[in-house]
Amino acid sequence: MTKVTLSNLTKVFEGKADPSVDQIDLEIESGKLTALLGPSGCGKTTTMRMIAGLLRPTSGDIQFDGKSILHIAPEHRGAVMVFQNYLLFPFMNIRENVGFGLKMRGVSKSETQGRVREMLDLVQLPDHDDRLPSQLSGGQQQRVALARALIVQPSVLLLDEPLSNLDAHLRDEMRELIRRVQTELGITTIFVTHDQEEAAVLADRIALIFRGKLQAYDSPEAYFERPANLEIARFFGGVNFIPGHYDGERINTQVGSFAAPHAAIANGDAVLTIRPEAVDLGVGGDNSVVGTIRSHVYAGRYARFVIDLDGIVIEASADPWRVSEFADGDKVSVRFDASQIWVIGSSDLPRTSGAGTGSAELSGAASPQFP
Repeated sequence: MTKVTLSNLTKVFEGKADPSVDQIDLEIESGKLTALLGPSGCGKTTTMRMIAGLLRPTSGDIQFDGKSILHIAPEHRGAVMVFQNYLLFPFMNIRENVGFGLKMRGVSKSETQGRVREMLDLVQLPDHDDRLPSQLSGGQQQRVALARALIVQPSVLLLDEPLSNLDAHLRDEMRELIRRVQTELGITTIFVTHDQEEAAVLADRIALIFRGKLQAYDSPEAYFERPANLEIARFFGGVNFIPGHYDGERINTQVGSFAAPHAAIANGDAVLTIRPEAVDLGVGGDNSVVGTIRSHVYAGRYARFVIDLDGIVIEASADPWRVSEFADGDKVSVRFDASQIWVIGSSDLPRTSGAGTGSAELSGAASPQFP
């Protein structure tokens, strides 16, 4: 197992004024599974390629267990990268593809054959060794690429968008496989993704990157339930934002006063945010207000409601059967569970003159788009 440390890591490509990766400091614990998450073009794949040795940093350092690896050639770093398009050799069968790394290292044929069998068993492809890559599905090819990387016993496993080419069913299977293999082997694993759900399901911790800069490094739960700022909250699917003033115990807003024991600030101008699934419908008591249902939709596993609270538009998710319990235009009591409210600072709020206009702009749900 290997601890990976990035220190002031920066990459500026020739002809570009702004760095693609900008002074990233990150320490990845040994044996953990870490996601590099962010929108397209944020620098996450560039960061991974520098760890693999495929790109040289403009400045900064990369260390494995406290030792710089910048002077070490990619093939000797102990980091193996599984690429997004798998890069299997089309004219080699699966056994030859998986064993290629050992063959290049001069490992005997008998030992290679034994370890190939072990790897194919590990990725649940024990009877596919004589097939060509073209005879496999996309999910099976991904498993072969993973086996080929693991057979050389790397110190660090790097996965570039490992699930992006798979359909929803295969993505679920590969998530389970990657997590199981990583746990069994205890190998330090870093993967790149732009999918928040994928990062949350797979990763022990998520390194969030925007515009080449590391924004936060935390557990998946923290990003969804305790985002550091509005930009992070929106990126992780937050749609409910109500501006107000926080006094250390309650946040006072134009739609009501709410007990809010969990906050990223001590007091002052703030924003209440709560995820749609934590909004209770038809429940009164403390932290409840009355709103008007603007629209509602059945979405299979849940029902989604858009509710107008005195000019503030929020979304709520409920059990799917509740879609028939209400009609558009109905008045409904809405309760915010105090334990699920998160209060963040409002320094980056849009400034508008009217409360209604500002609320709609904040809520991000004035005209929600349903799946």
